[in-house]
Amino acid sequence: MTSLDKPTEETTADEARAVTEAALFEAFGGVRGMVETVLPGLLFVTIFTINKDLHWSAIAALAVSLVLVVVRLAMRDTVKHAFSGVFGVVFGVVFAMMTGNAKDFYLPGMLYTLGLALAYIVTTLAGVPLIGLILGPVFKENLSWRTRNPGRKKAYAKASWAWGLILLAKCAILFPLYWWADTTQLGWVLVALKIPPFLLAVWLTWVFLAKAPAPIDVFAEMEAEEKAEEERRAALAAEQGESPARPAPGRHRREA
Repeated sequence: MTSLDKPTEETTADEARAVTEAALFEAFGGVRGMVETVLPGLLFVTIFTINKDLHWSAIAALAVSLVLVVVRLAMRDTVKHAFSGVFGVVFGVVFAMMTGNAKDFYLPGMLYTLGLALAYIVTTLAGVPLIGLILGPVFKENLSWRTRNPGRKKAYAKASWAWGLILLAKCAILFPLYWWADTTQLGWVLVALKIPPFLLAVWLTWVFLAKAPAPIDVFAEMEAEEKAEEERRAALAAEQGESPARPAPGRHRREA
């Protein structure tokens, strides 16, 4: 390796890290997405801790979720993270209202976390790690990593294992508390466990992908193929258009 090669490789590595960071930020919503995830549950447990009123706590959590969606719509921003928060709050409110047990506000989210943990593990064992299915379109590689980029598939598998095990560990803490602790204790522990496990999983994903081979941009490949096909058609059309205009051999001699 020459001295001229090193800056190029360092620049390429820096670009890969930057692309990975941007893709993770887009996929998981960044700081704003985390706020939208935490705020409804934080408001619910805060109000319930103060007045022990299930109805007011549920209404406040639902109201702030709807406000977050309206703000996203007003700013013409993506609403997938805010909408996922609304659905989670709605299910929680319905469960809690049906049973009259404030702890059931958290149960749908806990079940979702458990299901997501199992999905990460099962899909990885099946050879199609879930994190790759999530991030593939973001990196414009779709499923090319499955057959054409084994190093990247390995990185997705490691990241999916990380997500699955971290979420399982979170469930191992929350479900016993659901049975043994009261609503406020469960709520505050759940709020405290919203961000740190998520950040750990995102950081590990970044570490694995930053060291992986670059993604194959299948969209660029398709565009290049379409462009090449258009050029072939244009060249063929030009050849066909020129051949009738060409004089037949010896024609001028006969006319003369």
